[in-house]
Amino acid sequence: MRSTTAAGDAVSQPTYSGGVEEICESVSNKSYCYLPGESVRELLNRRDAQALSDWESFQNSWGDMPLDSYMADGGRYRRRRHATLSAPRGGKGFQVEPHQPHYQGLDYNTLNGGIARHYEPFADSVLHGNTMSSLLTLGCDLFGRLAPYSAWHIEAHQFRIEVSGEEIGKPTPEGIHRDGVTFVMMLMVKRSNAVNGESTLYNLEKNPLEKFMLADPLDMAIVNDERVFHGVTPIDRLDDSAPAVRDVLVVTYRHKA
Repeated sequence: MRSTTAAGDAVSQPTYSGGVEEICESVSNKSYCYLPGESVRELLNRRDAQALSDWESFQNSWGDMPLDSYMADGGRYRRRRHATLSAPRGGKGFQVEPHQPHYQGLDYNTLNGGIARHYEPFADSVLHGNTMSSLLTLGCDLFGRLAPYSAWHIEAHQFRIEVSGEEIGKPTPEGIHRDGVTFVMMLMVKRSNAVNGESTLYNLEKNPLEKFMLADPLDMAIVNDERVFHGVTPIDRLDDSAPAVRDVLVVTYRHKA
């Protein structure tokens, strides 16, 4: 699979085929793994035939989100919702925790960090639906294998980046960064009328390791946040007569004391 930037340059996508063990091996050896959407769909459906039965309503839920009011750059290009969950060590299960604010230290987010940010929660139908449950269960399985003695503090984020021509749409306005967690799962939900948005992974010296595009629904990237920095280039409109939209689910797993 190859995606194209606004400049017309082709971006080679890493290839993947296999299951949970191959993903774990990649994350263990390279600290990251890219999975194309068709492989994610096959993997989830193989684990549970009903895994994506509510995919359409899950995808559509990104169309009803409030603006992120904590953007220190004054931007109005990002919308988001947030949820907090947990999981016991070594298990595949998870549970939803009472809604709470999102916090990152300034060491990890120099733009918006250092304060408790209170976001609207996920809709219950989304948080408890089959698609979300299947993705959370997959994460618990993967990271439970990679760190079998750790319990998990889990945070889920619905992000929409939108461009209408008034400002730049920046998926990672804080620049090249780590999230201050253990593992991160990033899933493309939908792109509409958007160009660019290329992801780059970096080692701890911030030397580039891999470039790829989360372009198609269910395209996924998994990273060890303790070993890898990441960043995404701004998006722009393909057709100036309509807005550009980039909808992504980000789920983070952090070692829980």
